[in-house]
Amino acid sequence: MPLPRSPRRGRAAWAASAAVVTAAALLMGSAPPGATADDPARASAAASAQVDSAVLDTVESGKDATFFVVLKDQADLSGARRKGGHAAKAKAAFKELRAEATRSQRPLQSFLDKEKVGYESFWIANTLKVTGDEKLVEQLAKRSDVASIRKERRYTLEEPKTQAAVASAAEPEWGVKDIKADQVWSQYKDTGEGIVVANVDSGVQYDHPDLVANYRGNLGDGTFSHDYNFYDPTGQCTGGVPCDNNGHGTHTMGTIAGANGIGVAPGVKWIAAKGCEARECSDTSLLASGQWILAPTDGKGQNPRPELAPDIVNNSWGSSGASSFYEDIVKAWNAAGIFESFSAGNDGDGTTCSTGGSPAAQPDTYAVGAYDVNGKIANFSGFGPSPVDSGVKPNIAAPGVNVRSAWPGNAYKAISGTSMASPHVAGSAALLWSAAPSLIGKIDATRALLNDAARDVDDTHCGGTADFNNVWGEGKLDILGSVADAPRAGAAIVTGTVTDKATGKPVAGVSVAAAGPTTRTVLTAADGTYRLVLNAGTYTLTTSGYGWQSVAEKDVVLEAGQSAARPVALSAAATHAVSGTVLDVAGKPLKGASVRFTDAPLDAVTTDASGAFKFPSVAEGSYTLTATPTAPVLCNGVYSGKVSVDGDEAVRAALPARTDGATYQCTPATYGWIGGATKVALSGDENAKAVELPFPVDFYGVKYTKAYATSNGLLNFLEPRLGDYANTALPATAKPNGVIAAFWDDLTLDSRSTVKTAVTGSAGSRKFAVVWTDAAFASATGTRVSFEIVFEEASGAIVLQYQGIGSTALETGAKATVGVEDQAGTFGLGYSVNEAVIGDKTAVRFSRKG
Repeated sequence: MPLPRSPRRGRAAWAASAAVVTAAALLMGSAPPGATADDPARASAAASAQVDSAVLDTVESGKDATFFVVLKDQADLSGARRKGGHAAKAKAAFKELRAEATRSQRPLQSFLDKEKVGYESFWIANTLKVTGDEKLVEQLAKRSDVASIRKERRYTLEEPKTQAAVASAAEPEWGVKDIKADQVWSQYKDTGEGIVVANVDSGVQYDHPDLVANYRGNLGDGTFSHDYNFYDPTGQCTGGVPCDNNGHGTHTMGTIAGANGIGVAPGVKWIAAKGCEARECSDTSLLASGQWILAPTDGKGQNPRPELAPDIVNNSWGSSGASSFYEDIVKAWNAAGIFESFSAGNDGDGTTCSTGGSPAAQPDTYAVGAYDVNGKIANFSGFGPSPVDSGVKPNIAAPGVNVRSAWPGNAYKAISGTSMASPHVAGSAALLWSAAPSLIGKIDATRALLNDAARDVDDTHCGGTADFNNVWGEGKLDILGSVADAPRAGAAIVTGTVTDKATGKPVAGVSVAAAGPTTRTVLTAADGTYRLVLNAGTYTLTTSGYGWQSVAEKDVVLEAGQSAARPVALSAAATHAVSGTVLDVAGKPLKGASVRFTDAPLDAVTTDASGAFKFPSVAEGSYTLTATPTAPVLCNGVYSGKVSVDGDEAVRAALPARTDGATYQCTPATYGWIGGATKVALSGDENAKAVELPFPVDFYGVKYTKAYATSNGLLNFLEPRLGDYANTALPATAKPNGVIAAFWDDLTLDSRSTVKTAVTGSAGSRKFAVVWTDAAFASATGTRVSFEIVFEEASGAIVLQYQGIGSTALETGAKATVGVEDQAGTFGLGYSVNEAVIGDKTAVRFSRKG
């Protein structure tokens, strides 16, 4: 039976009942408005699940809605919390979260597969993103394993109050001085060394002069590795290179980690997740970024490594009012030993209470309000009580008015907002953990130290007490007091100077790493000096850097309160030539490939016409060599292999088949045209017809017995036709989804054109072909192309073949897309998009990985 419908309400009534549904109110936790007592009909409609009224509004109007299906089962993270060390905590949390999501999502995924509904899975919140109609929502709401159904939303990044742009200056900024961070630098020789800080924001200009030196992806001498150091889930940044198309993220990171006085902790390493596409942040990007923070991945979003998770993450974003969005993500971060800081929101007016935003208003988050240079609370700073649980918020206050920091374009800008206050806390937590490494991963103890040292401000007009109230929280941040109160007595300090053994000159920019009860790495300064603050215990100290022979000192015993001097003299490493050949996926020499060492400061080289490359001088050591094809990429993946250099080395770099990260890989295939036999009644422009499949076709895990051939060179498994006249790159979340693009262009089928099918072979080894013959281009009807899609029953592979292809740009694919895409537009493998690469009597094979 259909979902019970509530009576239609007027716009004013709807606005009143939905007022507490904020732009980010969607995923985890308490019931959303519209599925509560304010609307009994809809509450009963939710059955076992709570259904967001925004979802019901959309599907009841006959439209599809995109929403998150949140499962009831949640991971048990108690074991991760008990682990003793940041890396161990992160690994344990990641393992438990992913295992629980895999287990509990399997029945729901099976149901969606049977219904031929695509989905995107998230493990950090145990939820699936789905698009569907009223019937699907009804079915999902009745499932016993579903907790809630929440609307997919987008909302704007917190709007800063902009001041005039300002130039660079080396003097510490007023906020840095007000929280006494500069005194921590001078009194404790602590600028955050050994700590990694991230932000979830609009990206970061990684090579800004005040940020480039301590970007974790900086390998030195101008080379960078962005894998595990920058994440862009929607591909807004071109070429996999970090970017900031808004400015907000660069500004907040500058306040955390910037040099020349703008940053609270200029000695940290930083990484970043681009959770906001530009001016907007989507739920999907924020969830994906939340996962990446706990388990960073390579640039393709693959091969997660939780041991590389940051220690601290700043979140200068949020929305008005009550929301349980991100609640599970914050809990997962904290279980993994990651300290988080959130901006309290800019919806205040200086007097009104309960104006704080979410996720900052949630009880588990550490929320930060803003004040100005005169010590007055900012008139925009969000006040408590929390609209989520009426608890005291914010937790603390920090400088947030006229804060000068980095800006894209190697510039600087002074802006205001709680977005500017939160990074002061994130940077302060880094100073605290650098000074007292026993605190790393201990969230409650860290918050207590920040709270206890804060300078009280008595303002109880919104409730609370003189020392903890809904305007200032615990008061004004004082990191000098927190560091002074921290358990530093149990720490030992190791210092030294690294020199060149042959000349005695200092060596800058090499790493000194400690492995033991505390894991910490610092780089030597310009004068070769370093400083490590470590917990007492036994360590191995390793000094290494490109061009130098590594020196390891084992069994170094450090006692609490000890100051140990460990000078190191390094010998230059011998150098050798590294040469080789890059071969494409078909085993042929590949011209124009970019070859580089990802962990050595050497410029990339390009292969010549014979696929050859050479590095004439590489220091001895073990490195990772990559070979990346340049356009057209086609089926060529990226080669990555270890090279141990102890003499002249020759490398054969055979590029693997490119994959979509989920199901398919792409390879050139042997041409073998199958002529059409049975005509499909498909003609004209922008049309589609059903094609019955003679055997079940498994496409991205869903078995189909029918598909739709379209006039524009597509086979669509989900719907007859929707908006497919303009081709796009694959994958893309915009419809159509669940497609095979044989020759996706604006085509038309006239009296000279045919679409036919044919079956060859015997049961178990059949091939089924859908054949387009003499399809005309809508923009040039005198030009025609023939192509086909072949399904192989035995292998499950999909082969695209081309016949009678001429030499014009249109015929060779200059305006066409070729490839496959899953049902949600999440995974896909584009062979080409608007590239003239299709040849006559050629074939491309999409086969299952493994």
